Amino acid sequence: MSVVIGIDVGGSTTKIVGFRHSEGKRELIAPIFVKADDPITSIYGAFGKFTDENGLSLSDIDKVMMTGVGSAYLSGGKLYGLPCVTVPEFRSIGLGGLYLSGLSEALCVSMGTGTALVHAKAGGEMTYLGGTGVGGGTLVGLSKLLLNIEEINHITETARLGDLSKIDLRISDITKNNNLTELSRDLTAANFGNVSDIASREDIASGLLNMVLETIGMISVFGARSAGVKNIILTGNLTQLEFASEKFSQFNGMYEKEGLNFIIPKLSQFATVIGTSLCT
Repeated sequence: MSVVIGIDVGGSTTKIVGFRHSEGKRELIAPIFVKADDPITSIYGAFGKFTDENGLSLSDIDKVMMTGVGSAYLSGGKLYGLPCVTVPEFRSIGLGGLYLSGLSEALCVSMGTGTALVHAKAGGEMTYLGGTGVGGGTLVGLSKLLLNIEEINHITETARLGDLSKIDLRISDITKNNNLTELSRDLTAANFGNVSDIASREDIASGLLNMVLETIGMISVFGARSAGVKNIILTGNLTQLEFASEKFSQFNGMYEKEGLNFIIPKLSQFATVIGTSLCT
């Protein structure tokens, strides 16, 4: 038996996963994540916790695959003497999305601090299509500025009581005649385009969440059209928000006639690190 470890090193969070390889079979070892103030502490903390919880010794591990902005901080290319291979993050996003969805081709969208779009095909062909700086970092940053809240759970709790009609301008606010447009009357015409004088903190939080998720949704639609694919695999930490499930369920309804299909697979928040461990 040999184990390949994958590590995705973010600015303050590190995710780690492993695959056991034995007799031609591959078994996923449940991923975990840890938080720390610096990448090096995060890497060693994640590795120690992961190996301890899964009863792994250094002799069990064949190699360590790494990606993410913090992976460059590990000097010498070794982790406890184990060889470390740095792999492109976009390739990891694509491989992880396909693995979790079971699809052979899809648009894989990484919803992290920012957002990245990768057109992924089985066999390893990955094309980075671009992305946007709008993501989880935008949500946290604007919430801190406007609401003095920066903990994601507190943001979502606040947003749950919000009323979007006091923040966003919708198609229904512009026209009352359904025959004048083919667009859904519930579609947003302008995020924060209808802010009420009596808008509450809850309303603003709801508007921020809606703006970030709708921006990601729309660039995903454009990316899927450009790549000529119908399946859009959503990955990253933002997929774990209940608001994300609700919003992308709405997108599925809006683009049903076009055949676009937004999918949030199980373990979606770990897609990139899973893809990293598959880059062997």
